[in-house]
Amino acid sequence: MSQNTNNHRLRLAPDGIRWLLVPMGIIGAVYRVMERSVGPVAGLLIRLWLAKVFFVSGILKIFDLSIAPYLSNVAYPVPWVEPLSPTYLGAAIQMLIPVLLALGLATRWAALYMLILVLVVQFNYLALDINLYSAVLFGWFVICGAGPLSLDHLLARGLGDTALPFATALTRLAGAVTRYLKPYYQLLIRLWLALALLVVSMEAVIPIRLVKLLPEKSLAHFAPTPTLALVCALLIAFGFVARPAALVLIMTVIGMHITGAVGPADVYFVMTLALVALYGPGNLSLDRLILSAMPQISGRQIFSLEGAPHVVIVGAGFGGLTCAAKLTKTPVQVTLIDRHNYHLFQPLLYQVATASLSPADIAATVRGLFSDYFNVRVLLGQVTGVDTVQQEVLIGKRRVPYDYLVLATGASHSYFGRDDWEPHAQGLKTIDDAEEVRRRVLSAFERAEAAEDPADLQSLLTFVIVGGGPTGVELAGAVAELARYGMEKEFHYFDPASARVVLVQSAPRLLPTFPESLSEKAKRSLERLGVEVMLKSKVDHIDQEGVLINGKRLASHTVLWAAGVVASPAAQWLNASADRSGRVKVEADLSVMGLPNVFVIGDTALANAWKGKPVPGLAPAAKQGGAYVARAIRRKLQGQSAQPPFAYRHMGSLATIGRKAAVASFNGVNMSGAPAWWLWGLIHVALLVGLRNRISVMFNWFWAYLTFKRGTRLITGDKRPLKDGINPTVRTFDQP
Repeated sequence: MSQNTNNHRLRLAPDGIRWLLVPMGIIGAVYRVMERSVGPVAGLLIRLWLAKVFFVSGILKIFDLSIAPYLSNVAYPVPWVEPLSPTYLGAAIQMLIPVLLALGLATRWAALYMLILVLVVQFNYLALDINLYSAVLFGWFVICGAGPLSLDHLLARGLGDTALPFATALTRLAGAVTRYLKPYYQLLIRLWLALALLVVSMEAVIPIRLVKLLPEKSLAHFAPTPTLALVCALLIAFGFVARPAALVLIMTVIGMHITGAVGPADVYFVMTLALVALYGPGNLSLDRLILSAMPQISGRQIFSLEGAPHVVIVGAGFGGLTCAAKLTKTPVQVTLIDRHNYHLFQPLLYQVATASLSPADIAATVRGLFSDYFNVRVLLGQVTGVDTVQQEVLIGKRRVPYDYLVLATGASHSYFGRDDWEPHAQGLKTIDDAEEVRRRVLSAFERAEAAEDPADLQSLLTFVIVGGGPTGVELAGAVAELARYGMEKEFHYFDPASARVVLVQSAPRLLPTFPESLSEKAKRSLERLGVEVMLKSKVDHIDQEGVLINGKRLASHTVLWAAGVVASPAAQWLNASADRSGRVKVEADLSVMGLPNVFVIGDTALANAWKGKPVPGLAPAAKQGGAYVARAIRRKLQGQSAQPPFAYRHMGSLATIGRKAAVASFNGVNMSGAPAWWLWGLIHVALLVGLRNRISVMFNWFWAYLTFKRGTRLITGDKRPLKDGINPTVRTFDQP
C-alpha cells in the first residue's frame, strides 16, 4: 500500500458527538430523498389542484355570472367584478392560465397573473383565507418555477440557447430569481405561518391593519390546542426542526378532517405547510446553520483531496457504480474507469434486442450520475492490465496509480471453447449485442417477405435460442411474442405467427436456480406462446446454415446464445488463481490473496459467500459487493477493525416469460402468472437509474400492453450488402 493511504486516515468526531451525528445524518438523508422524490410530485399536485379550481370557476363565469357570488363563498373567490379585464375576456384568460399551470408551461408568468388576481380580490373585493394561501402558493411558483415534472423543465435547456427573442435573457432571469429570492421567500412563508399560529395560540385579536394579511378563520380549530400551535409557531419561525413541525401540523389537520372539524381552506393550509415540510425552511434558518456546521449531516463535501488516498474502480456496472456512490462522501479520490460512457441495466437488455425498448431507455451516462461529486473522476478507456508492484492500472500506454483497486469488470460470452460459433450465435451482454440481435431477428422477417424458396423461408422463420437460464427464457418468450402479436398485419407473403422459436437447454429443466415447480410453470408458459422447449439437448455444432442438436440438423439463420459466460481477464492481470470460468478466487473480504488493497466484485469474483456456495452473477450480488468493499475501504482509512466476512443476501429470483406471465421466488415464497409479472415490472422499473428512464420504460410498456406494438423496430448497424453468405434466394417484384 502506498504511503498516502497510511498518512490520511479519517478524523473521527468524539464518540458522544458521533452517536448524535449518525441519526442526524440518516434524518438528513431522508429529508433529501423526500425533497428530490416527493417534492416534485407534491408540486405537481398543488399545480393541478389550483388549475382545476380556477379552470372550473372560469367555465362557470362564462355560462352563468349569477353564480359567482355563491362560488366565492363555497368553492373559490371568483372576482365577479373584473378588476383586470372585461368579463368574458377575463374568463377566457382565467381558463387558459390554469391549463398552462397544469402543464407547467410558462408557469412563472401564469402564476404571476393569478397572484395579482387573488391579491386584487383579497384587498379590494372579498377577503378570504383561501385568497391568502393561494397567493402564497402562486408566489412559490413565481419564485421557484414548476419543478422537474413540467414542460418548463424539459424545455429550459433548449430555451436557454435558442434564437427566440428574449428567451435566453428570461431563462437566466428565472434562474437568478430562484437562486437569490427563494431563501427570502421561504423565510417570508415561515414568518407568515408562525405569526398566524401565534395569534391563534395566544387568542389575540388581529389588528385591523393585519386583518387582510393573516388567515384567522381557517386556523380557529387550533384554539383548543394553544400549546401545540405556539410550539410549532416558534419552531417554524426560527427554522429549527421546521420540517417535523410542519408535518405535525399537517397530521393534526388531517386528523381534524377525519372528525369533520375543518373547512375547505384547510386544504390550502396543508399545501402551504407541505412547502415547508418537503423543501425545508431554507438557507435563512437555524436548521441550515446547524447543517452547515456539520458537513456529514448536510452531505456537502468540503474535505480536501490534496494527498488523499486514490481508489480506482474498473467497471461502471452495478458493483462498480455502487462502490463509487458509497465513497462520494469519503475523503478519497475516486477514479471510475469503463470502456463505455454509460451504465447499462443489463436485466432489460433482451427487451432492446426484441424491439420493446430503445438503448437509451436502459442506459444512463456515468458522468451525469456523478456530476455533483467533485471527488469522483470518470475516465473512458479500455483497461489492458494491472501492475500490482507499482500499484498502477494500465490503459494502453497510460498508467493510473492507485492506493486501493476495485475490479468490477463483469463477464462476457462463453462458447465453451468453440469460439468459431460466435459469428453465427450472437450473445447478449452489451448494447451492441442487443442491437445486433435486433438486427438479425428483424432482418429475418424482412428477408422472409422476399424469399422464394420454401426451405429458405422456413429457415429464416426458425429462431434458435441456446440456453435455458433467465436470459434464454426471457429472450425466447420475447421473440415468440414479437412474432405472434407484434407484426401480424405487416407482412403479406407469409404469416409472422408461423415463426418457429426453439429453446435448447442441456439441463433437465429450465431455470435451474429456481424451484422445480416454477421451472415447470415457465416451460408451460413458453409452450403456450408456441416456443418449442428442448431439454437434455446438446448443441454439437453451429454454423451459418443452422444448428446440430443431438446429432440432428436444424436449419436456422438466426441463432442466439444465452448458454454461458466467462469472466473478464482480471485474474490474468493480477496473476491470481481463478476457476474454469475465469473468476478470481477472493478472500472473505472480497480482496485478492496477497493483495489486501485489491478487491474483486460482481461477475468477476468467485466468492463462496452464499451460505457456503458461490455468489450468483446477479445485479443485487454485485451491488452488495460494491457496498461492502466501500465500507471496507472506509474502515481501513479510519483505522477500524475489519468488518465481518462478506455474506450475500439473496433477495429472490425473477424471470418473465411473456405477456402477464412470469415466475418469482422469494425465500421460499413462489409466485407465477400475472402477479409475478406485475411484481417483475415494478421491481425492474424501480431499479432503473434515472427518472427519465423509469418514465420512458413505463410508457413504452403501457403502450405495448395496450396496442401489442413494439416501438423501436429499426434495423441498424448492418453495413454489409443485403446479399451475403447467409441471404436466401431473393424474389424480385419486377419478375413476371
